[in-house]
Amino acid sequence: MSVAPGSRLLDKQWLAERISDMGISWGTGDSRVSGTLWWCMAASSLVDPIVNARAAGLPTMDPALENIGLEIRPDGGVERVLAMCDLGTDAAAFDAQSNELGAHNGDQPEPVGHALRHTLSAVIPVVAEVSGAGVAALWAIVADAIGNRALDAGAQEIGSQLAREVSGRLPVPRFSDIGGRAFVRRISCCLVFEVPGCDMCTSCPKRPAAQREALLAELAAR
Repeated sequence: MSVAPGSRLLDKQWLAERISDMGISWGTGDSRVSGTLWWCMAASSLVDPIVNARAAGLPTMDPALENIGLEIRPDGGVERVLAMCDLGTDAAAFDAQSNELGAHNGDQPEPVGHALRHTLSAVIPVVAEVSGAGVAALWAIVADAIGNRALDAGAQEIGSQLAREVSGRLPVPRFSDIGGRAFVRRISCCLVFEVPGCDMCTSCPKRPAAQREALLAELAAR
C-alpha cells in the first residue's frame, strides 16, 4: 500500500484516478457509483480513529488535512487514516506535498468536531464534483459511518455526540434495536446494488421498512 498526504483529497485529478481505480475493481464505469463506494470507505477510515480514541478515553487525532496521511489500497480505496506524527520519517515529505497543495501547517489546532467539519466541508464538494454524487448523500454517508464505528467500539452515544459537535450539514446518526442488537438506522446508500452482480445491502434504506427489519432480525439471531 502507498501513503498519501491528506491534502490529496482536494486534488481533483488524484481523486478521479482513485475513484477510477475503485470502479475498475468493482467492475463499474459509473463514476457516481464508484465515487460513492470510494467515499463510504474513505469516510469510515477518517472517522474510525477519532471514534475509537474517544471510546478508549484517549486523545483524538487532529483530522485537519495537513495533519493526516492516507493509506491507499491497490483498488484506490482508503485503508486507514493516520496522524502525521505516526508516519515517522516520511512526515517531512508529506509536509512538503501538503504545502504544495495549499495546506497551512502551523495553524493552532481546532476542537476535533470543528476540525472534522472543516475537513468534510472542504472535501465533500470536491468528491461530489469529481464523481457526480450528491453533496447531501455524501454527508449522509459520514453520519452512518460515525454511527457504525461507534457501534463497533461499543460506544453508541459517542457517535451521536461527535456528530452534534461537527454539526453543520452532518446529520446525527440514528439507531434501532432489533432482536436485541443495535443497528444504525441508515440514511445513506452506498449504491453497491447498481454494480453488476451485486445485491442491495441488508440495512439499505431503499429497502421496504418491513423487509429491512425482517432481514436485520435474522442477522441479529445468528
